[in-house]
Amino acid sequence: MMMNYSKRVVGLIILLGWVASCDVEQELFSDLRQETVLTSDDPDVIAVLAASAYSPIVGTWGGHNSLWSLHEISSDEMAITQKGADWEDGGQWIRVHRHQYLPTEEAVLNGWNYCYSAIGTVNNLLVTFGENEFVKAELEALRALIYWWLLDAYGNVPIITEETTSSSPPTNTRQEVFNFVESSLVNNLDLLSTDLTFGRVNFYVAQTILAKLYLNAEVYTGTPRWQDAVDACQEVIDGGLYSLEPVFFSNFATRNNGSMENIFVLNYDEDNAQGFNLGQMTLHYASQQTYGLQEQPWNGYSSLEDFYNSFDENDVRINSFLEGQQFALDGSILIDDSAEPADPDGPPVNFTPFITELTPNALRQEGVRVGKFEFAIGAGANLSNSFPIFRYADVLLMKAEALWRMNNGDTEALALVNEIRSRANMPGFDNLTAARLLAERGREFFAEGHRRTDLIRFGRFNDAWWGKPNASSTTKNIFPIPDFQIQVNTNLQQNDGY
Repeated sequence: MMMNYSKRVVGLIILLGWVASCDVEQELFSDLRQETVLTSDDPDVIAVLAASAYSPIVGTWGGHNSLWSLHEISSDEMAITQKGADWEDGGQWIRVHRHQYLPTEEAVLNGWNYCYSAIGTVNNLLVTFGENEFVKAELEALRALIYWWLLDAYGNVPIITEETTSSSPPTNTRQEVFNFVESSLVNNLDLLSTDLTFGRVNFYVAQTILAKLYLNAEVYTGTPRWQDAVDACQEVIDGGLYSLEPVFFSNFATRNNGSMENIFVLNYDEDNAQGFNLGQMTLHYASQQTYGLQEQPWNGYSSLEDFYNSFDENDVRINSFLEGQQFALDGSILIDDSAEPADPDGPPVNFTPFITELTPNALRQEGVRVGKFEFAIGAGANLSNSFPIFRYADVLLMKAEALWRMNNGDTEALALVNEIRSRANMPGFDNLTAARLLAERGREFFAEGHRRTDLIRFGRFNDAWWGKPNASSTTKNIFPIPDFQIQVNTNLQQNDGY
C-alpha cells in the first residue's frame, strides 16, 4: 500500500459537478476562490468538500463477498448453503460459517481493501481540504468510523493518516487503534454539525460511534467503559433529532430518506450509488417473477431455523423474513422446474425454515430469505434503499445494555428495551437477562451487520450452532490479516491463531 500524499489544488469545477447532483445551488460556488473555500463555515460548502469521502464507504458494504457478508455468515443469523456446484465458491462460505476462515479468503481481503481504500480517499481529501477545520473534523470522524470497522473485524491493523509516508506501515495494537478512534472523535465533537444530516457524519453520528466503541471496550481492550457508553447514548437522545419510526419497516423502504430513526446511512441509489444488491444475494432464481426484477437473483443467503424461531409469530419484525409459498406478480405460484427430486415440496417454490444441510447438497428452496429491506417492483440488480448503519433503536438498546451491565436490576434499562418491544407489538419484559438482551438485539437488527459483534460481546460467538457443530476458538473473534497484504507489506503481523 503506497501512502505518500502531496498537497495539490483541486479545481472548483469538480466540486460543481457534485453540487449539481446533490441539489445544492450552483450559484453558491460559481465565484468562490480556493482560499475562500478552505476557510468557509457554510454548511453547503462543507458538504461539497466532504462529499467525495462518502462514495467509497457506500462501495461494497451492501454487496456480496465483503465485510457485511463476513459479519453475517460467521454469525448464527445466516448461512450460504452449498447446493451441489452452486455456491461451492471454493468452500469459503462453509469455512466462514464454521469459523474456519483462512488468511487467503477472498472476502477477508475484500473487507480489508474496502476499508483501506476508503481511508486512502479520506486522507487525500484531508491533504487537499484539511485547512478547513470543519471539513477536517467531519473527515477525521468518518475515518474513525472506518477504523472502528477495522478494529472490530481485524483487531490489530496499521493506522494510516494523511501524514503517513511509509509504504509499509507496521501493525498497530488493538489498544492503539481503539485510542486512535476515540481521540479522532472526541477531539472533533465541538466542530461537528448538530444539524440533521442524511448520509453524513454529524455530532450525533460521532456520539453513536463512541457508544459502539465504549459498549465493546471490554472486548477490544480488556477494560469496560459502560458509563461512557451511557453518556454517549444520552447525547444522542438529548439532541432530540431522532426518534423511533412508528412503522418498523419504514426504516428499510426504497427511498427511505424520510426516516427519523436512521442516524447514519449509506445512501444507495440504483443509478448513481450502486452496490446494494441484497435481492440478488438472497432471493430464489424464480423470485425474479415475484418482483418483476430486471435480473435473476442468485439464491444464496438464508437465515438459520433456530434464529427464525426466536421470533414470536405476533412480532411484527418476523416479516423481516420471506417464508412459505412464493407467488409471481400475477398471483400464480412460483415454479422451480429444477427442484431436486428429494424436495418434499416439489417444483412449487416454498421457503422453509428447515434446511437439510449446510453442504454439499442443500435443497434450492430451503431457508427463509432476507425480506427486511423492500424489493421495489421492477428493481434492477442494485437497490435504492439507503442502508442504516446506525439507528435510534440501537442507541436506546445500547444505553439499556450498558445500564443493565452496571446495575443488573436497572428500571430505566427495562423501560428502554420495552419501548423497542412495544413498537414490535410485543409485551414488555418483567426483567432483563443477558439472554433476553442478546435475543432482542437479534430480532431488532437482523441483517444489519451487528450480530457478530453482539455475539462476541455476550460471549456466545464461539458456541456451536446449526452448520457449525463444534465450538470455535476465541482467536476466531477477529478475522486474519489477509495473506496478500502481508506479502505486500512484510511489516504487518498476523493475528494469533492464523
